[in-house]
Amino acid sequence: MDRQHLIFDADDTLWENNIYFEAAFDDFCAYLNHSSMLPAEVRSVLDEIERVNAKIHGYGSRNFARNLAQCYEQLAQKDISDADLEAVMAFAHAILERPIELMEGVPETIADLSLRHELTIFTKGDPEEQTLKIQRSGLALHFAHAAIVREKHEPAYRELAKQRGFDVSRTWMIGNSPKSDINPALAAGLSAVFVPHPRTWSLEHEAVPQDHPKLLKVERIAELRNYF
Repeated sequence: MDRQHLIFDADDTLWENNIYFEAAFDDFCAYLNHSSMLPAEVRSVLDEIERVNAKIHGYGSRNFARNLAQCYEQLAQKDISDADLEAVMAFAHAILERPIELMEGVPETIADLSLRHELTIFTKGDPEEQTLKIQRSGLALHFAHAAIVREKHEPAYRELAKQRGFDVSRTWMIGNSPKSDINPALAAGLSAVFVPHPRTWSLEHEAVPQDHPKLLKVERIAELRNYF
């Protein structure tokens, strides 16, 4: 294959991410210890808080900590102390200390693809937090560029392609999120590779086209070497 521009999502595509947020949520539910609400019901309340706050504050563990505190203030069945809020926010802050756990096959696949194609990381979230993840992953040397944006929507993909001078006919977005990786990239005229993750954040779920000429689906990152 001719040299392509391969754009990679980071969280839950190159390395694990949402499992740590889910673990923090489980700790939060245990601490909340609500007398009647099931975890799924608590999750619905938190989801709505996150939908609203993401538009204002963005993403990342620090913002997740703020969201947990707000959720606790809304649902706690007792007088709330500063210590309570510090405790629930600590569940989110602990995510920053988690090791970078690369997906199976990622190191060798990225190293191999970088020999034949131009690789870019395209991620959303807190710039400092995402930059640290990229550095700690050990993958940075294989990527020509890394871009961290507030939101990954169609205009963001068009802007990335314009800034980098990508020929969209030879550009692929590779990721696990239908909402942030696949559908907006296709809308911007790029091709896309969908790599589903069983624990993708619920707010990133959307329907993916079943029959799209520019969409490829693989089960594991290692399969990319069969196509690129």
